[in-house]
Amino acid sequence: MPARTSPINAVQKACRILRSLSNPDASRLSEIANITSLNKATALRILDILAREGFVEREEATKSWSLGAEAYLLGTAASRRHNLRERARPSLVRLAAATSDTVLLSVRSGLEAVCIDREIGDYPIRANYLDIGSRRPLGVGAGSMALLAWLPDAEIEAILTLIKPQLAAYSKISVKWLEREVEQSRARGYTLVLNQIIPRMGGIGVPVLSPDAHPIAGLSVAALSERISSRLDDLAPSLRKEAQQISGLRRSEK
Repeated sequence: MPARTSPINAVQKACRILRSLSNPDASRLSEIANITSLNKATALRILDILAREGFVEREEATKSWSLGAEAYLLGTAASRRHNLRERARPSLVRLAAATSDTVLLSVRSGLEAVCIDREIGDYPIRANYLDIGSRRPLGVGAGSMALLAWLPDAEIEAILTLIKPQLAAYSKISVKWLEREVEQSRARGYTLVLNQIIPRMGGIGVPVLSPDAHPIAGLSVAALSERISSRLDDLAPSLRKEAQQISGLRRSEK
């Protein structure tokens, strides 16, 4: 008898597709299939089912896919319970006003960091390369590194082994570089990524910690590298203060 397809595998495939559509860069079938590691026929079959149920929509003119009304309703319901973005919004506004640069809030999703909110300052040259919903491997970027560096050592080791294939898309980033950055971030108390992903652009970040010191979000400022490096003494304390405000914890500055 032919082996039966596991229902769990089918659900996992559907979850991969829904997750891919939270990325603003993924909309066409070929892009979705590439991100989810599914063949086009399988991806299209699942997309059609999700469309009938209202979780995705297809724009016929552009042949692009997007999340549908049912996905929006689920997100709204989840946001009422997980109000991290709502708690962090005042901090993002304050930091953007104080720095004039782009402020980002990221959370972990498996082996990736996902940008869930962004506030843009008024400096003319803006770091707009991360949209809400953008995903990167853990450790790639200041906010993403903040989510990685404060995890337990054994978990970091496992993550770095698993994300190694994804690092091929980043010519200046390797597992050894990430390992060094984890150590340096912990030592200085903040993450610093300059010119590694986009030339002349950089970021500084800190973790938002839970009461048991587990990173629940990464808070970061992205700007021209020279604007970051010249203001470290101001940016790092400001980020720490706002991260503590978001988490509800109060710690003395070192």
